[in-house]
Amino acid sequence: MDTNISRHEQWTAQRALILMAVCLMAGVAGGWALRGARRTAETDSAKIANAPQPATTSASAAQTPNPTQLKSMADNQAGPMILRLKTDPKNTDLLINIGNFYYDAQQYPVAIDYYGRALQIMPSDAAVRTDMATAYWYLGNADSAIAEFNKALTYAPTSPSTLFNRGLVKWQGKHDSAGAIADWKKLLATNPNYEARDKVQQMLSDVERQTTTKAAPKV
Repeated sequence: MDTNISRHEQWTAQRALILMAVCLMAGVAGGWALRGARRTAETDSAKIANAPQPATTSASAAQTPNPTQLKSMADNQAGPMILRLKTDPKNTDLLINIGNFYYDAQQYPVAIDYYGRALQIMPSDAAVRTDMATAYWYLGNADSAIAEFNKALTYAPTSPSTLFNRGLVKWQGKHDSAGAIADWKKLLATNPNYEARDKVQQMLSDVERQTTTKAAPKV
């Protein structure tokens, strides 16, 4: 079987299970969170990372993999690809797919390593760089995340997922409301058919309202 899957269509049953488990653990299933541009389409954005944790039953908790189990699942799924890399170390599809499995299993340092190796070969891939930036953000490194988002935008200046995610990191990680507003306004202006447009407009309105409230003089 050919495992050299197109990076825009790389879902497998096990990878879907990994991501589903991660979403359940984070309490973001069906919500809004940072996502990379590559997994379904560039309009597939994100769920808020700090979404409220849903109530869980003992049965559902027992069925949800813990972080160690998620890593084991990613190791098992990525293992054959890692073996292939020994004879084909510059295969970017392999590098990106391996990075994806570890990203979805929340093994962000490992994901960053594989994304970085792919980007050494094809530095202009804005989608991969956006995912690497997002992984940095999940590690709490807002500065590195923004630096990689900036690089991605030099290659794809109107990438909606990159603009959305950079705005979110500016807002949540750097308390830069003006920067977030600018990014989201650019996203809406350059991507009129963006499928999450209503959500971005709502977030934009919320941040603008918060900014106005803080700036208003106290009576």
